[in-house]
Amino acid sequence: MNKFLLLAIMIVSSSQTQAATNSPLNWTAISMFATVVFITLIITWRAARQTHSKEDFYTAGNSISARQNGLAIAGDYMSASTLLGVSSMVFFKGYDGFIYVTGFFVCWPILTFVMAERLRNLGKYTFADIVSYRLDPAKTRILATSGSLIVVCCYLLLQMVGAGQLIKLLFGIDYKIAVMLVGCLMLIYVMFGGMLATTWIQIVKAVLLLFGGTVLTFLCLRYFNFSLDNLAAAAVKNHNLGQKVLEPGPMLSNPINALSTSIGLIFGLAGLPHILMRFFTVSNSKDARKSVFYASGYIGYFFILVCILGFAAISVIGTNPAFYVDGILGGELIGGSNMVAIHLAGALGGNVLLGFLSAVAFATILAVVAGLTLAGASAISHDLFQKVIKKGSATEKQEMAVSRFAVVGLGIVAIACGILFEKMNIAFLMGLTFGIAASANFPVLFLAMYWKDLTTRGAIWGGFTGIISAIVFVAMSPTVWVGVFGYEHAIFPYDNPALFSMPLAFIVSCLVSLMDRSERAAIDRAGFEQQVVRSELGAQQSDLEKVPIH
Repeated sequence: MNKFLLLAIMIVSSSQTQAATNSPLNWTAISMFATVVFITLIITWRAARQTHSKEDFYTAGNSISARQNGLAIAGDYMSASTLLGVSSMVFFKGYDGFIYVTGFFVCWPILTFVMAERLRNLGKYTFADIVSYRLDPAKTRILATSGSLIVVCCYLLLQMVGAGQLIKLLFGIDYKIAVMLVGCLMLIYVMFGGMLATTWIQIVKAVLLLFGGTVLTFLCLRYFNFSLDNLAAAAVKNHNLGQKVLEPGPMLSNPINALSTSIGLIFGLAGLPHILMRFFTVSNSKDARKSVFYASGYIGYFFILVCILGFAAISVIGTNPAFYVDGILGGELIGGSNMVAIHLAGALGGNVLLGFLSAVAFATILAVVAGLTLAGASAISHDLFQKVIKKGSATEKQEMAVSRFAVVGLGIVAIACGILFEKMNIAFLMGLTFGIAASANFPVLFLAMYWKDLTTRGAIWGGFTGIISAIVFVAMSPTVWVGVFGYEHAIFPYDNPALFSMPLAFIVSCLVSLMDRSERAAIDRAGFEQQVVRSELGAQQSDLEKVPIH
């Protein structure tokens, strides 16, 4: 651990040296930033002393309460895309950003009433445990690992972009160095603290984020004499869209694109590996369901705050040339397009609030990145290495070693992707990630739990159809094909693939399963009734009855 700490210190030192040549440092903000990072490192150190087994590493030993897990889930979900990306989207696009938030929130009742209880009763470490409960374990775990890693890498990308831009603004350092710093800290958290450290960091930063967002919203409302009418009137007056800033805009002008985005946001949550892993940290299905209920309240409250911040920033930030490069109103924001909330904190709360919110936002990103990396590493070590390659014969020490190597690999991938996609809006990137999750993971997971006739062959064909089609559609979309690759026209005209790739995954899974008359298919169908009993009763069954059906 000392080696990683030394590396992080060296990077920070070199970053500060470079920053000194570029712009004066905000020492108040940096001090608060360093304090929060130090606190998270202390949490990691204490958690590392309590992490002795793979159960501790993957699930914190099932020792997290429902209320604590609710805060941790909220901390996982209230990431860079929420605070930075959504507030910036509202700032630039007005009402469209509010619609985006609505899509984000609708998914929680589905997770609460449809997924949570069965996930906890059927799974142990990863969502692949659920998919493989009655289906061929080797083939389905390969599928689940593929889907998990793709979603994890996409989600890591948007978090690294947010973190890099935040540190660049705060320290005045090069964006690439900022991304590498985040990657090093992420490695420390995950490799040594595991799920216990990740959980408590998420809880702490969720509390701090809710507090900071509440304080900043209070200052915004005070700026407008605690009148939402005044806030809305000022937004109309100062935004280049005028009255249309309070009306549906380009997002709903293309109903197919809007519907596709909504489907991705609604169903993508149930396909996010780092969220699904959180259900295995509690002791039973009742606590799993209650934790989602708590998380929904925290997240819903925070979404309201973020929308208010975005509309307030139109008047506070949008009319002040000090926040724009070269003082050109309507030009490029200092620090990038995702830094609206941070600038707003500085404008209304001075250096103290700027430093606090920057530090909390960074801790938020680190916690989410740590959770994502842990989910990806567990998919590689538990699902692929232990269950497929070693067929359950690997020792706990070997599995943990592979997990830590996987963490390093994912860290390198995250850093590379973060550097490549520096200019992308992170809220939009999150929408794309949810679309891929909704296509790659959700169809197979849902059918495995609720449809008797799903077979291994159907799951494999449908799952990979969802994965491949989602990636292809994203690559050919205007955002990537035109914005990244530089082509004049996009092959696929819509920004989000979910409307097309998710139904395609369902259709292929169903058709292939119905036509499957193999011996393996008969075993798959026969195991459904026992799976239902296990999913409903959970811990009330004997240990023998809990054994997966293969």
